[in-house]
Amino acid sequence: MAQQIEAAIVILRRKQVEARCGLSRSAIYRRIAEGTFPKPITIGEGKAVGWVSSEVETFLARCVAQRDQKAA
Repeated sequence: MAQQIEAAIVILRRKQVEARCGLSRSAIYRRIAEGTFPKPITIGEGKAVGWVSSEVETFLARCVAQRDQKAA
């Protein structure tokens, strides 16, 4: 079961996150500081970071829910 969970994790790099969310680099990091965007994880031993795809998708789903709540 642990192998299934590990296989399902997809890591997005910053440019992929920018394209998926439509946010700029500075907007992403500002929202991270505000606590409204998922924090990146460190990849490997260097400075490389990435975001867990499911966490980014959850963020986007919250944005849609907030929009729908305001419209109601």
